[in-house]
Order: sequence, then C-alpha cells, then structure tokens
Amino acid sequence: MATLRVRPHTRDATGTVLEVTPQSAGWSHVGFRLVKLADGERFSGGEPARETCLVLVSGAADVQAGDVRFDGIGGRATPFEDRAPGAVYVPAGTDYTVIARGPVELAVCSAPGRGAGEPRLIADADMSRETRGTGTNTRHVRNILPQTQPADSLLVVEVITPGGHWSSYPPHKHDTATTAEETALEETYYHRLQPPQGFAFQRVYTDDRSLDETVCVEDGDLVMVPRGYHPVGAPHGYDLYYLNVMAGPTREWIFRNDPAHDWIVRKPKG
Repeated sequence: MATLRVRPHTRDATGTVLEVTPQSAGWSHVGFRLVKLADGERFSGGEPARETCLVLVSGAADVQAGDVRFDGIGGRATPFEDRAPGAVYVPAGTDYTVIARGPVELAVCSAPGRGAGEPRLIADADMSRETRGTGTNTRHVRNILPQTQPADSLLVVEVITPGGHWSSYPPHKHDTATTAEETALEETYYHRLQPPQGFAFQRVYTDDRSLDETVCVEDGDLVMVPRGYHPVGAPHGYDLYYLNVMAGPTREWIFRNDPAHDWIVRKPKG
C-alpha cells in the first residue's frame, strides 16, 4: 500500500470522483465510491456478492433497488447541516439506480454480503445520535448502519468534529480478532471540511510502528485504515465531517485504546 490518502479526481462518465476497492486497497472487505451527480443524472450498480449502503452525503434523490422504489430521500444541503442523510440498504445481488433531484453527493459503501433481506430505506429514527467525549475531545456521531441494524458485513457512521477538537481519540484500533476484547475491521474515512479550504490531520500507526503515517487531509480526501490506531485532529476554525465505512469477518465494533493514551478516559479509582 503506497499511501493511505486517496484524493478525488475529475468526474468520470459515471460521476465517480473517488473510489477504493478491496483490490486497490490491498484488503478483503471495504469498498467505497464517491459519486457527484447533477439534476436528473443517474448512477447504477449492484454486485452478486457485495451488499451496499447508499448514503446521500448531500442532496436528494430517488432510489430504485430491485423492485422497490424510494422517492425524494435525503435533502440536506451539506453534511454539516443538522439533519440525517438519505440512506438505503441494498442486499448483495440486488441492482440499484440513484436518480438525482438537484446536485447530489452520493457515497456508495460496500462489503461482502450473502444477499439476505430486502432493500430498505434507513429512516432518520433508525440513525441513533450521540455526543462522545468532553471538552476539546467532543464530537457528534450519527450511526447510519450500526451493528444493531440488520446487514451482513457493513457498519456505517458519520461524525462531525468541531474546529479545534480531536476525534477517534484517544487513539483506538480494531485490527485483531480477540473474543470480547477487539474485532478486526478495515475502515475508510471520507473527509469534508467547512469552510472547504481547510485541512485536518489523521495519524495511522501500529504498536510496533511498522505502519506510522500522518496524513494531511483536505476537503474530499479519503484515508484508508487497514490496521492500527487512527486519531483525527481538526484545526481551529475548520469543522470536520467524516463518513466511516467498516467491515470485517465479524460485524461488531469492539476497539482497544492505545495503552499509552488510555489514561485520558480512564476513570480514577476510589
């Protein structure tokens, strides 16, 4: 893996501006594509052995998935708007088409699937919200497709980190399958910034430092996390949004904090 940072490119014939596949990433599970559509444009997909979660990062669209149609989903102007995204779960082996109603920023999140279940709209009420951390470690989380909702492999979540704050912090990892202690999950971070000329930092490192990269991300960049700890820092003045896609052999998010920094959240005894 030459670099963990994947930068957007000029829109191709399908509207794609960024894509990570298991083959390009050198891993086994997570796929991610970012598609930008103008009003009335379409994007179609579907794979026999991969399930998909379609997330309207911004904009509104109609979605046809198999024999089911969902009209006018989404509608937020930007991912920083305090509003849930439109989202549809599509089982493996089901074809889908997204038809834009105005400008659309579409995230196509995929992972291995068995084809169980039916296409479904992920309702706003099913996306639980939480605020994690305190002080300058505060960030705001929306669980789009958590482990409490049905899917085969995918876990999808979006986070807003206010400027001057840290996120995915203390540094944590989920790259080793240890029963009840940690699960092995690949992960992508799709980053957006407000205002868009900003930047943020993400470090990805392992205990033995065989992997140790610090990435400066700009608006629209993606960071791959194949293993290791992966904290994120947002500079003062620039709010950071990221969309996480995780998948692995077990569909459960159990992480381990870096022991060197776990004291930050460890409650004192007594």
